Amino acid sequence: MEITNFVKTLLNSCPEIALFLAIAIGYAIGKIRFGSFQLGGVAGSLLAAVAISQIGIHIDSGIKAVLFALFIYAVGFQSGPQFFRSLGRQSMREVLMAVVLAVSGLLTVVTVARIFHLDKGLAAGIAAGGLTQSAIIGTASSALEKMGLPLAQVQQMQGNVAVGYAVTYIFGSLGPIILCVNILPWLTKRGIREDALKAEAAQMGGVHIYADGEQSALPELVGRIFTVAQSGQTVSQIETPAVTVEQIRRNGSILGLAPETQLAAGDVVLLFGHRADVIAAGQTLGKEMRNADGMDVTMVRRDIALTNKVFFGKTMPECVQQLAASARHGVYLMGVSRNGKPVPLNADLRAVSGDIISLYGTSQDVQRVAAQLGPILTSSIKTDLVFHGCGLVLGLLMGLVVVRLGSVPLTLGSGGGALLSGLLFGWYQSKHSTKGNMPVASSALLVDLGLSGFVAVTGLQTGQQAVATIVEHGVTLFMLGVVVTLVPLVLTMLFGRYVLRYDNTAIFAGALAGSRSANPAFGEVLNKAGNSVPTTPFAITYAVANVLLTLLGPLVVAFS
Repeated sequence: MEITNFVKTLLNSCPEIALFLAIAIGYAIGKIRFGSFQLGGVAGSLLAAVAISQIGIHIDSGIKAVLFALFIYAVGFQSGPQFFRSLGRQSMREVLMAVVLAVSGLLTVVTVARIFHLDKGLAAGIAAGGLTQSAIIGTASSALEKMGLPLAQVQQMQGNVAVGYAVTYIFGSLGPIILCVNILPWLTKRGIREDALKAEAAQMGGVHIYADGEQSALPELVGRIFTVAQSGQTVSQIETPAVTVEQIRRNGSILGLAPETQLAAGDVVLLFGHRADVIAAGQTLGKEMRNADGMDVTMVRRDIALTNKVFFGKTMPECVQQLAASARHGVYLMGVSRNGKPVPLNADLRAVSGDIISLYGTSQDVQRVAAQLGPILTSSIKTDLVFHGCGLVLGLLMGLVVVRLGSVPLTLGSGGGALLSGLLFGWYQSKHSTKGNMPVASSALLVDLGLSGFVAVTGLQTGQQAVATIVEHGVTLFMLGVVVTLVPLVLTMLFGRYVLRYDNTAIFAGALAGSRSANPAFGEVLNKAGNSVPTTPFAITYAVANVLLTLLGPLVVAFS
């Protein structure tokens, strides 16, 4: 008992310890595999927090709001460019997913309430907790007040809303994680990670992206050293758009380079360019050398933000011709990125404002071309906190806006506002690459820590009350909450699979999580995917679901 009191006093004097302890234990639990089943760090953090909460922990709700805002904003920022490209008729599948879940959720709650003779307050509470939509508490309580019942009866039912919510909320958060991350891949017979890579490759237009530490065994650009066999050729005769002479050594000394420079037998020449062309040009010179002391040139790869209007709308060949021959000499185009995604290089590709042009060559040569195209983007580990601080402020302000549909208040909430702001700021940053830097590692930390911290605080705050309520009222309410959580999700999953014909598990999982506004489930889907592919379908269904699920409060009160 003394140890328990000591731990309780310690954790209440510093509740941050409880928060990070829940995350650490949760992620350790989440790594354990039971066959093909793996709980994951987010669900593990929730369960660990519920267990820790039993000794009695008080932790402020403000930290939960901050962590969730950071998580959802970072998710939106990562996916802004792709999200706005995906809007249109092709988004109707996601809208239908959210509609089906809301309708099936309403029918499930009303059916359960009538079969088990639940009053309207308990029915609304189970809807709020089982569907993890806290806004239902407010809309249902408001609807109860308008029924014209005696004040004491209204207050009792409003109290029952809180009881039903407390009992069912924990599994309401856990159930979608299990279904989206484990059951859905079993149904589709495909893995989330496998399909996320497939979708990412399709978005890249076939451009292969190497992971950290990977590189091609056959690089497109190479440098080779050759010994000149016969005198007579000039530099201009050797060079082509695909090959440049970078260095000539004669009698131990490096010569100055000019187009009219004539090669002599015995010269050592460093050629650089496209592999096949370098080999072909070298064969006309003489024998290739393995190495030559002092024959080396430092090459750099730089990303250029295209800002010069002269090049806008021109094809890649036209852009090359726009540059003077002396300016483009020795510089090679490695790739073009648009809205954060590489685009295939071909003769029909037209340059647009904000394109990121990747150039390769000596530092001096690249800077000469960059002076005509736009600023060189310098990589930085620093995050532009002015830009992103404004983004979060704007998002939270949008979340405060309330629009009334009759007597029902509709709002994005802090989560919806931060998500929308993140999408907008991510899209803007893709168009103006010199602003709003956020390294991938930084955004990944915000996503992981923000979500796991959010669910851990939730577990610490509600876990003790939920367990106590289950003990007091029995497990019936808890099991009814399980039904309300799983039945709409399963029906929506089957609808998506067999009616809407989702064939990509990563995209499907994102849409399913969003249709339930299930942020913890979405976080685990992102972890499994390893990229941002599930975010766009999630963002669409999340926005629609926030409105539809909020409307369930008055409807549950009316029909149960």
